[in-house]
Amino acid sequence: MQVDPGCADRLLPNMTDDPSVELRRDAVARLIEQGQLVLKNRPPSAAIAVYRRALTAARDEDQVRTIAKQLRKLGEDVNLAQHFGFLMTWNVIAPFDNTERKGFQAAYPPEKELVLDGVYQGKAAKVKWLSHTTEDEFGMVDLNVPFGKLKEVVGYAWTPFRCEKEQEVELRIGCKNAWKLWVNGVLVFERNEYHRGMRMDQYRFPLKLKAGDNQIVMKLCQNEQLEDWTVQWQFQLRVCDATGTAILSDLRH
Repeated sequence: MQVDPGCADRLLPNMTDDPSVELRRDAVARLIEQGQLVLKNRPPSAAIAVYRRALTAARDEDQVRTIAKQLRKLGEDVNLAQHFGFLMTWNVIAPFDNTERKGFQAAYPPEKELVLDGVYQGKAAKVKWLSHTTEDEFGMVDLNVPFGKLKEVVGYAWTPFRCEKEQEVELRIGCKNAWKLWVNGVLVFERNEYHRGMRMDQYRFPLKLKAGDNQIVMKLCQNEQLEDWTVQWQFQLRVCDATGTAILSDLRH
């Protein structure tokens, strides 16, 4: 049996849309290498075209970062939030009480009703919903920004996600706080653990979104720890398909 040494070179460039994440990654890696070679021998516009093709196909964070860095060096704009499908704009409300970590199980008003102009009793004063858009290109929603660096508190983030039709999606979350996730009033998952590290796509939840507006609610609990590495009160959430391809809301967060 003879092995064709040029087989991979011929086949990989055509696998940028392959449903296999591994084959797609190999194809993107080959395009990144090609872009580097083109940049040395041809006009920048030719390299940009190769890198753009690589970015369109890339799904893994490390490859996307590499490609985005090269494109930006060449003067190109890259919208990573849109590429990954991160939800950037939320309505947020806080602080509710999490003294002695009791807030995780407590059902505060945002778990019972979603009323944008609602005003509720918080931990020490009345609280209301605020509109908040993160500027982090990886969609990190930091509740320390609108509310300050608080401890022993609970916050909620709520956003609608509009679908033209019913469809299967994955919600992918990164978070190092204790949290709960609801979609259309149904509890999808909860994790009562604090400051154990986080990464992109740390948690993945396949589910079906309905046609029209879907209500996504995150509950985010901050505990009593005072070490520097416990200050984070944040999460990132994106909507995609099983391959990691972004699914964008018709509301365009």
